[in-house]
Amino acid sequence: MEVITLLEKLETFKIVYETQNFSKAAELLFVSQPTVSAHIKQLEEELSTQLFIRNGRMNISATPQAHLLYQRGLNLLDDWQHLYQEIQQGTQQLVPCRIGVSHTFAIYLLPDLLMRLYTRFPHIQFQVEMMNSAAVLHAVEQHELDLGIIEKPLSAATVERYPLMSDQLVLAGDPAVGPWLVREQSSGVYYYMKRYLEEQNIQTPILQIANNEMIVALLKKGFGCSIISARAAGDVPHEDLGERYRRQFYLVKRTRDSYKEFAACASFIRQWQEE
Repeated sequence: MEVITLLEKLETFKIVYETQNFSKAAELLFVSQPTVSAHIKQLEEELSTQLFIRNGRMNISATPQAHLLYQRGLNLLDDWQHLYQEIQQGTQQLVPCRIGVSHTFAIYLLPDLLMRLYTRFPHIQFQVEMMNSAAVLHAVEQHELDLGIIEKPLSAATVERYPLMSDQLVLAGDPAVGPWLVREQSSGVYYYMKRYLEEQNIQTPILQIANNEMIVALLKKGFGCSIISARAAGDVPHEDLGERYRRQFYLVKRTRDSYKEFAACASFIRQWQEE
């Protein structure tokens, strides 16, 4: 008889909760849909509560009890993973720390920080992903990242945010030539771009590009104009937009640290920016 552990059932629950779909969860877990249903049923029986309301064959919705279990369950899964890692440290295995970083910080500031982290924490294997600010915050909240650095003051109930250094934005390129090169709405710089266009009553065509480096490359070729970091502008003709267009970088981490080394890394990052 197959014995299903609590951790396996929690992992199944996590995927079902996130997808709101038994079939999709089965695909992601590489198991059959009846297996997923069995895991959820067993978990509901053990907890003596309903976790999902079935609305027909395909649609489900999470109950208040499921919302609570999801947050606490993520912590339990993290605790187990970090306990395993601490035990494995005795066999000299590196502990992975996943860091999500927004575009500007990743290109112009992260290399120096990463070298310092590598030297300070030799027993940690840093894994870096570059994504926009909203995606970083969401991934930290969902326990898909351990730490994050973002370019706008986003918040979440289970995430702490700490200010790092500031970043001056500039108007790069020639607005008379255009077009305006604009990042996606979830990016850190989009708010400032939108504000500038509204303040200047600019309604010319825009070209949306979800990559800072591509925008800078086009600007260097004399094509378009954009609001970008002064760090990225380099030798591209640009105009300082002043204090109102000075933004802040932020470190984000979960309020509950289940692994002490991640708290030490967060503290190091906060101190590093003050040097």
